[in-house]
Amino acid sequence: MNKRRICVMEINMTTQKVEVSHREDLARYLGGTGLAAKLFSENMDPELDALHPDQPVILANGPLNTIFPVVTKVVAVFRSPLTGEYGESHAGMRLGLAMRGAGVDALILRGKAHQPTYLVIGPQGVQFKNASAMWGLGCGETGTILRRIAPGRGYRSCIRIGPAGEKGVAFAGVNVDTYRHFGRLGMGAVLGAKNLKAAVIYGDREEEIQDLKAYRAAYEKVYQKVVKTDLMEKYHDLGTSINVIPLNELNALPTRNMQQSSFEAAEAISGETFAKKTLLRQVACSGCPIGCIHLGLFREEFGHSHEYKFQSISYDHELIFALGSYLGMSNTQKVYQLIDAVEQLGLDAITAGVALGWVIEALEKGLITKDDVLTSVAFDDPESCKKALGYMVSQPNEFYRTLAKGVEAAAEAYGGLEFAMTMGKHEMAGYHTGHANLVGMAVGSRHSHLDNAGYSVDQKHREQDPKTMVEALVKEEQQRNVLTSLCICLFARSIYDTETVLEALASIGIQTTEEALEALGEEIYALKNNVRHQLGFSVDNLRFADRFFETVSLSGQLSRETLAEMIDHYKQLTK
Repeated sequence: MNKRRICVMEINMTTQKVEVSHREDLARYLGGTGLAAKLFSENMDPELDALHPDQPVILANGPLNTIFPVVTKVVAVFRSPLTGEYGESHAGMRLGLAMRGAGVDALILRGKAHQPTYLVIGPQGVQFKNASAMWGLGCGETGTILRRIAPGRGYRSCIRIGPAGEKGVAFAGVNVDTYRHFGRLGMGAVLGAKNLKAAVIYGDREEEIQDLKAYRAAYEKVYQKVVKTDLMEKYHDLGTSINVIPLNELNALPTRNMQQSSFEAAEAISGETFAKKTLLRQVACSGCPIGCIHLGLFREEFGHSHEYKFQSISYDHELIFALGSYLGMSNTQKVYQLIDAVEQLGLDAITAGVALGWVIEALEKGLITKDDVLTSVAFDDPESCKKALGYMVSQPNEFYRTLAKGVEAAAEAYGGLEFAMTMGKHEMAGYHTGHANLVGMAVGSRHSHLDNAGYSVDQKHREQDPKTMVEALVKEEQQRNVLTSLCICLFARSIYDTETVLEALASIGIQTTEEALEALGEEIYALKNNVRHQLGFSVDNLRFADRFFETVSLSGQLSRETLAEMIDHYKQLTK
């Protein structure tokens, strides 16, 4: 690969010192996942708690970001307060464009500000601003204020936390430009522990492309595949919410805390119903022609004389699962109520929904009391669920202080591990497809259903033996490490085959080979697993709730014996 200089900006929140370095040695990692993992491995301390000020947060961009279609993500890496282990999250919207405009490939955030602070990162350097007036505000209000007072209009990105991050909730997320998030694993709590309320990043730096003819040819080839074929059509049409009905029909839609794998009201909260009844428009991340972000109308009465407030809210499959079927919510407006609450509080939506599901069932079974929960929380009751979400953040008693650490912590303290739907201390996502999904989420390096597509492996390889499925999971994750190092949105993985990736890189002066990319994917996979083990991850400590094996899945009734065989084979592969 040609040598490039990677611009790394390190910001110390305690001393307000900023250091910028340009490193050729990091170019081999391309960007994104690989770059962030490498920088985290250099800067993290396995002896320090996830919320210790000296633990870093890394944000990494990629060389193709925004200059090629559907290359939209920025990768964040941190120590997760939810699992104590390696945390990785991806977000789109304008952040990649803003970092590119500011001339920064990677940010390292460490230390703790002496007061609530927001950063302004731009051509004039880094400014540390007092955020005391915004501390306690929701993500929406904070974004509105920053858009009014911060510079860089048209070229900026605004990331911010809500009250959940400020209060150290272990599954607090980070809002990115209103409609995208660094979700899962608690990055919001890590920023909160640094007294960092928000960061505004902007810039209008121009980059010269040496071979415009080659770049235009490569760009056009990708663009035509995106807009002139049906490869991306579903993401623009109904988006990922198109999955609700098929998963329901296949016994793969987690419902009522996974007591069921199909939902009698699935049609009422399907992507088709959301579109027909509520869809306002589709929007896109910077540099993407697809428009997969679906905004629907949420209308809420606030007075007795037909007085309503209304707003546009983003929805997708994972939100409909976690705050819909999983909680037995029977119509779109009930789902929107919970999405809105989660957004303003700054919680990860999936973990919040799975936590509510456990709370409802634990209350029904008498493991906890109304004195603990402070409300009569129930399935298909958005008002009581909203109250419980608020209590998760305000933490008025010992029960909610424990729940704020995650479902696993609450179940260990109060009972109900058999229906605490976690894998590696991380709450399940919106699929109950089979053994590969369970293994994939449990061993995936960032604990996401998007690591290795276990849900897809279950469907594609269901006639094959368990060992073959594990090998498919590992191979898929290694390949995806290359795509996410380039910050390619995984929705576009069918667009960016190896030949296309090589042409795109070559057009901007990065020469490499298929063999080199394959080796890089394997190297990043090994690097991340090494860091995970330093932070305490072990497959021997994995726990799978009984409920996974009691509730029928797309693959039928699951077996602990088959799961154990797959975990053992994974251990052999990754020695």
